[in-house]
Amino acid sequence: AMEKEVAAAFDDGKPEDILSSAFKLNVTREDIRSLRTPCWLNDVVINFYVNLLIERSKKEGYPSVHAFSTFFYPKLLSGGHKAVGRWTKHVELFKKDLIFVPIHLRSHWVIDMRKKNISYFDSMGQKGDDICETVFQYLQEESRVKRNVELTISEWTLHSMGPREIPQQRNGSDCGVFMCKYADYISQDKRINFTQSHMSYFRMKMAWEIIHQQLL
Repeated sequence: AMEKEVAAAFDDGKPEDILSSAFKLNVTREDIRSLRTPCWLNDVVINFYVNLLIERSKKEGYPSVHAFSTFFYPKLLSGGHKAVGRWTKHVELFKKDLIFVPIHLRSHWVIDMRKKNISYFDSMGQKGDDICETVFQYLQEESRVKRNVELTISEWTLHSMGPREIPQQRNGSDCGVFMCKYADYISQDKRINFTQSHMSYFRMKMAWEIIHQQLL
C-alpha cells in the first residue's frame, strides 16, 4: 500500500501540486519526483528531509541535532561568517551534539561536538580537507561572537572520510540520497552499513516519509 501511494505521488497529478508542507517549505509533486531513480535530489527534498532528522532528534534517546540548509555553505564561502551570522540567531549551536551541513550534489560535513570532531563525507571518495578547515574557521568565529570563547585547533580532529570508511555510490545520480542517509544513520549513532543496492528502496522510503512528515 505504501509503495502504491509513493508511485501515485510520482506519476499522478500536476507538477505544482503541494504534497507536503512544513518547516516553511512546500514540497510539490515535481520536488517528490526528484526521488525517482535516476534523478538528482533537489534542494527542497534534501532540506525537508534534514528537518525531519532535527525533529526526530528532539525525542529521548537521540543525539541533539542541528542541520543547516544546502544554501548555507555557498553563502559561507562567498561572504564568510558575517554572511551567515544570523543563521544561528535562535540556535545554541554549541549545545548540540551533532551539526550537519549538506553540500548539494557533492557531499556533506558533520561536526560532532561530543568528540570535537569535524568529518567530511563524500560518496564519490573525494577529499575535503579544505572544507573541514573552512568549517573549523566558521566554528571558531561563531564561538568568538556568540560565547566569547576561543577554540583551540589542537583539541579538534578534522578528517575526510576515505572510500574504505564509508559506503560509496556506483553511479552519478545518487549523491543526494547517500548524503541524506549518512546523516540519518549518524543522527542515530548507527554504523553506516548500507550500500548502493539500497538506494532504490531509500528513495521510495524518503518519498513516503516526506509526504507523511514522519521518519520510519
